Amino acid sequence: MIRELSVFPPGKAAVFNGTGKPFQFLSKELLSIQPGEILVRVLYTTICGSDIHTYCGRRQEPPQVVLGHEIVGEILEINSAHSGMDMRSNPIAIGDRVIWSIFSVPPGNMAPREDMPQKSSNLFKYGHALAVGDDIFNGGLAEYCILRKDTALIKISRRLPLKVAATISCAHATVMGSIRVAGDISGKKVMVFGAGLLGLTCLAMCREAGAAWTGLMDQVQSRLDWGEKFSADGIFHVPDSGAITMSWPEVDIVFDMTGNPQVMKVGIDSLRTGGIAVWIGAVYPEKPVQIDGQQIVRKLLQIRGLHNYNYDDLFHATIFIENYYMKYPYEELIEKEFELDEIEKAFVYACDHKPVRVGIKVTQE
Repeated sequence: MIRELSVFPPGKAAVFNGTGKPFQFLSKELLSIQPGEILVRVLYTTICGSDIHTYCGRRQEPPQVVLGHEIVGEILEINSAHSGMDMRSNPIAIGDRVIWSIFSVPPGNMAPREDMPQKSSNLFKYGHALAVGDDIFNGGLAEYCILRKDTALIKISRRLPLKVAATISCAHATVMGSIRVAGDISGKKVMVFGAGLLGLTCLAMCREAGAAWTGLMDQVQSRLDWGEKFSADGIFHVPDSGAITMSWPEVDIVFDMTGNPQVMKVGIDSLRTGGIAVWIGAVYPEKPVQIDGQQIVRKLLQIRGLHNYNYDDLFHATIFIENYYMKYPYEELIEKEFELDEIEKAFVYACDHKPVRVGIKVTQE
């Protein structure tokens, strides 16, 4: 079947071709979308920590990829085969502002467990796929994004700031998943390792879930400075190198957002008997975590991992941000903004200054 050209003008995308290489800007004509697909104009994208790991070479992605998976956009076209509804059963229409899941599960593929759709076989992930031929509009650092069939999307209010909305589809949904994995938070003492966006929103979510005490640890003081605004009861700065000295009380639950083996071990050491460690930061190869098995057994500890999130996590994260984005200063966490043409500068700034988030204004409203 011959696909006809779209009625929309050509779009631009910034292609990442490997560590140390400059971004390549491509302009492509849009083709007609396929059954069940949705065409979105990308409005705003934030640079996630995993994007930075890829840029710096700590995490491997395809050699030609349009990065960016924390995205918010505006619907331009809906194929007639789409249900016309978002995952909250709200009707969608051209002009609606939407966010969507980082992944799409191709029809006929099965998840290893019902609550793990993000681990289905042959998974497609926005911002992680090859950008080849006409298929370059599959990540956030482009003027368009084509949402594949069976992508979970949510219509959001225009009152929600773009820079806040963009972060729901990775950071907040992932943390909501970690809260689910941790179990009941109410009345518990919680320690969060890593004061990036994941760690800060974890503090807020734990507080709203009824945590009795929350602590925050990081090596970057400028990030820790946000801790009090996100309800941390204890804030702990540690040196960049050397042994970490525990200066906080034993806790019931630890969340590790760092992926640092030494910090992950300290997290285990921080748990009281019956405690739970939730690891979500270890997303690229590192040295093994040196854990004493006897400690796990005698203290009845549990380690639970989470990668990405499921549909319920995205659903509940959206509700959380809608309810609390004004109570906590989420908008201020996007500490610097750039245009799409300045993407190289944006990544250099993110690497050198370590802000909580850098925002990319893809399309001017």
